Amino acid sequence: MEEPPKIQRLSESVVNRIAAGEVIQRPVSAVKELVENSLDAASTSINLTIKDGGLKLIQISDDGHGIRHDDLPILCERHTTSKLSSFEDLQSIKSMGFRGEALASMTYVAHVTVTTITKGQLHGYRVSYRDGVMEHEPRPCAAVKGTQIMVENLFYNMAARRKTLQSSSDDYSKIVDVVSRFAIHHTNVSFSCRKHGAVKADVHTVATSSRLDAIRTVYGVSAAHNLIEVEASDDDPSSSLFEMKGYVSNANYAAKKITMVLFINDRLVEWSALKRAIEIVYAATLPKAAKPFIYISIVLPPENIDVNVHPTKREVSLLNQEVIIEKIQSVIESTLRNSNEARTFQEQTAGQSSTSRINKSKEVNLSPMPSGSRSEKVPVHKLVRTDSLDPAGRLHAYMKVMPGGHLEKNVTLNAVRSSVRQRRSLKDSAELTSVEELLDEINNNYDPGMMDIVKHCTYVGMADDVFALLQHKTHLYLANIVNLSKELMYQQVLSRFGHYNAIQLSDPAPIKDLIILALKEEDIDSECNDDDTFKEKIAEMNTELLKQKAVMLEEYFGIHIDDLGNISRLPVILDQYTPDMDRIPEFVLSLGNDVSYKTLHSLPLHLFMEKSPQFLFLMYMCD
Repeated sequence: MEEPPKIQRLSESVVNRIAAGEVIQRPVSAVKELVENSLDAASTSINLTIKDGGLKLIQISDDGHGIRHDDLPILCERHTTSKLSSFEDLQSIKSMGFRGEALASMTYVAHVTVTTITKGQLHGYRVSYRDGVMEHEPRPCAAVKGTQIMVENLFYNMAARRKTLQSSSDDYSKIVDVVSRFAIHHTNVSFSCRKHGAVKADVHTVATSSRLDAIRTVYGVSAAHNLIEVEASDDDPSSSLFEMKGYVSNANYAAKKITMVLFINDRLVEWSALKRAIEIVYAATLPKAAKPFIYISIVLPPENIDVNVHPTKREVSLLNQEVIIEKIQSVIESTLRNSNEARTFQEQTAGQSSTSRINKSKEVNLSPMPSGSRSEKVPVHKLVRTDSLDPAGRLHAYMKVMPGGHLEKNVTLNAVRSSVRQRRSLKDSAELTSVEELLDEINNNYDPGMMDIVKHCTYVGMADDVFALLQHKTHLYLANIVNLSKELMYQQVLSRFGHYNAIQLSDPAPIKDLIILALKEEDIDSECNDDDTFKEKIAEMNTELLKQKAVMLEEYFGIHIDDLGNISRLPVILDQYTPDMDRIPEFVLSLGNDVSYKTLHSLPLHLFMEKSPQFLFLMYMCD
């Protein structure tokens, strides 16, 4: 028989390398450990730069309290930590780190460089580590508040693991996911995570007091819009068993993959039993294959939790786990039941042609969805938003109204107007040579770049009474809304010349009385009072002039003036906009007093169009 093999003590380097492989399983494990160290250092800003999924570079910078110069020699030795000094301290541990293995493990499988400065120091120190020890003495250097750690060439001495990870393309996405989870829980800390060399960060948050705002920033408007706040605690307040707060998605939110963010005593952990319990609740609410969004934060007494059960601290062990799971499951189930009296479904029905479709969003009572029903996928270029208040909301296809097509009986007034405008030939507006010349001048002189900005911009808000902020692509513009509106009105007047929609006044207004009102307002503004007899004479002269030009005004501009000198119809320059009727007196006075009609026989519209649009603006501009 062969002798049994001899038991021998492994060398310290082999032991440390084996332990490193357990703690740092892949790049995301290193990122999680580094972020937790930064949070333990009371940082308010944490920035990460990642290259090649973390294999070539993981760089993290924070503004925490830094590392003392005297502690740098043992910083990366195994089981060196500032978080506890005895085993009993584990019973009340509140920090996220406690083993002193994370940085040590990284030095055994990567090249680690630390740059740090503490409060009151004139300069920082930089030192490199390998296999748990310093490669050189700390060197003075320029540094900003806090600590920067660079982990380069991860798993350079573990060929098999490095080869396996190089074939995986999801390491960076795992890192982004972990940083996103920290960002929505630690709302008092700003986070940034980007690829090396990239201008835009994939995760970028600022410190905020609102958890919902943080979720909206990281996971999008659609997720935040469909969240319900939930709270739970033990039935006996004196026992202080646990407290839970969080947000769960309602029945209108459905994703292909469940997102469950769980923090226990501020530790990012996984709890498969709780996850399964919540999935059972949603299985009765969501359609098949649809998954929810869940954020939960649980606070327990430190003595009721064992944090030392997993090498990467991914899991913890709790007392009274079954009671906590049952209570949380019950609260989520009742919350969903009370909030899901109505559901919103996106339906697609076939239009007149096989390529045209229309979506309708309906509020319907809860009912099982027909099995096997599936809406046909709509091409991306035909998708538009259904909700203007939700920039990242659901999309649907719209139906083009074909000329001569059949209109449904219940179509809206706006749809009828749109159909009429489409059937009307705009070339009819340019029957007169002068109008054609003015339109040609606009078409030949417009700036394509400016047109693209105005056409595809997004309104941000008003800077003051005149200027507005408009966003186009990645640029922010300050636009003079008054000048833009005037130009819009002028071009609308030209393009619709002779084909205006009209506003019918309920009671015809005497032109003479309107002009007298306008003249009195001018006297108030100019602080001078003319004789009333003089006002009467001006009003009578202008009334007679407008009565003479009534046929032209109605044919060209849709302004109807009857034989008695009453105005009863005014043009509509912008559809679906009701003008300020208080401006009618000023508008009528301008038509009679400020427009020269003497040369209309030789220049039918040039002089009129140069003046009248300016006064149309007075009536249609918002104050």
